[in-house]
Amino acid sequence: MARYDYGPLPYRPAPELSGTASRAPVVIVGAGPVGLTAAIDLARHGIASVVVDDGDKVSVGSRAICWAKRTLEIFDRLGVADRMLAKGITWKVGRLFHGDREVYSFDLLPEAGHKMPAFINLQQYYVEEYLIDRARELGNLIDLRFRSRVTDVAQTEAGVTVTVASPDGTYELGAAWLVACDGSHSTVRRRLGLAFEGTAFEDRFLIADVEMKADFPSERRFWFEPTFHPGETALLHKQPDDIYRIDLQLGPDADPEVERRPDVVRPRIEKAVAGRPFEIDWVSVYSFRCARLARFVHGRVLFAGDAAHVVSPFGARGGNGGIQDVDNLAWKLAAVIRGEAPPALIETYDAERVHAADENIVNSARSTNFMSPRNKAERMFRDELLAVSSHFPAARPLINSGRLSRPASLAPLFGGAPPGAAAPLRPGDPCPDAPLGEGWLLSALGGGFVLLAVGMPAPVVEGVTPLEVSACGTIAERYGRGLVLVRPDQHVAAVWPEGASAETVAAARDAVMEGRGVHALPPRALEDGEDADARYATLLKLHRGLSEEASAALNARLVLAMMAAAGPAVTKEALEAVGATMETR
Repeated sequence: MARYDYGPLPYRPAPELSGTASRAPVVIVGAGPVGLTAAIDLARHGIASVVVDDGDKVSVGSRAICWAKRTLEIFDRLGVADRMLAKGITWKVGRLFHGDREVYSFDLLPEAGHKMPAFINLQQYYVEEYLIDRARELGNLIDLRFRSRVTDVAQTEAGVTVTVASPDGTYELGAAWLVACDGSHSTVRRRLGLAFEGTAFEDRFLIADVEMKADFPSERRFWFEPTFHPGETALLHKQPDDIYRIDLQLGPDADPEVERRPDVVRPRIEKAVAGRPFEIDWVSVYSFRCARLARFVHGRVLFAGDAAHVVSPFGARGGNGGIQDVDNLAWKLAAVIRGEAPPALIETYDAERVHAADENIVNSARSTNFMSPRNKAERMFRDELLAVSSHFPAARPLINSGRLSRPASLAPLFGGAPPGAAAPLRPGDPCPDAPLGEGWLLSALGGGFVLLAVGMPAPVVEGVTPLEVSACGTIAERYGRGLVLVRPDQHVAAVWPEGASAETVAAARDAVMEGRGVHALPPRALEDGEDADARYATLLKLHRGLSEEASAALNARLVLAMMAAAGPAVTKEALEAVGATMETR
């Protein structure tokens, strides 16, 4: 099969070189998936942008491949999802193995009634190609400038000036706002003197795209200590064009230059694919960190995607998080540029997406610590959990090979209580999809303010589109009876189970547009939360720094306390499961 054609992207001299200044109010630095999505979303709101990128082709290698349901819903709103779905590999099942033994499987979208699948696998170069084509369809609203390298950034209270080096010379490009989407090595971030805060992980990983004919199913497969790669971890994903993604943990001492050599890579891949014929399409060796900027808003410069935050690749939270960044930002920036909202609305982008980044960072760090234990106690708990999981099903969800990307709920920023029976959704929650007639609810919501009225009439409110639906069916099950004010990024702004007047709805819309009611939260620790992963992180923290004798005593106390709390039935089941695993030693 012919490999992907990385043909050069078109270049033309910038009009500034001949004395004509751009009038676009936004400059976007970086033409990857995040920057292109930002430009398309702004164009949908009537806002022009100039996109500058120093490359002359789409990304080489598959890079980001797993695109989550929420991201696909955003792409659908922007008019690019159909091509992605047609080309991509749809999947929703993940399987975890310890050695050759399957220990756990999960279904990421067990319920019906959604337009988009849980995930598709699609190489980043296809995603960029489709986004570039869509940007060109929007005509004069998006000015794509390739082979254009940003060398400096300056800003005032009124706007920004970017210095750009191109094949025909260097020029200055002015705009009211700059959106930095130029990746983890962001020039914009460096020129502003900003740095990430977070944790670097020492392990190195081999990532390889291999072309082969194989009968692997369309699902995510992850191994702890596989027989083909002893003592480490491995990941397999199917991609279009008979390409498979293989990730192999190498350890902290691996030499990237050595590990990239074909004579080193091929034997590793041969073992992983059980001797099937293959060709290597792309190889890289990487390490990573989980970190972010303290703030994403710096005057007139706004950071998104990897320029704002970075995480491990396990869980597909990087690219998906970046797309969701600009989905949150674009409508707000457009409203401010049009004079419909004060700059305070932009500050809510910072609070909301920093919160989402922290959620991604916490989940990524927990996953990495499970896959690559940092000390003897962490390795013991990881290995024993894998051992007991085959006999004790309740333990299996604790196995952490990367918690897959989910849209962040913003409800904690609004002080939302857990949803009750009368109101399944809270302000800040992402809107779930549901069938609506012959179509889908999210398609009907579009990209503006909508008042969803479930089982009651919708009051007429200026600047808000009413959408009345029946009190029966899937929408009613997922939203509850009442009125739901939906933001342009399809997050819930307000909920009234008993209905509300036009004045009340209008006041809620005004509060959103004025940036009121959003309260920034402090950074999360790995132990924060009520979920099982938080409890596991707390357990590891308790053991940190203890001697083996003290650690054993702590475990004894925990077991006795949990036996007392769990009751006889659960205790008996757990003891029998643990006893069965010890017999095999």
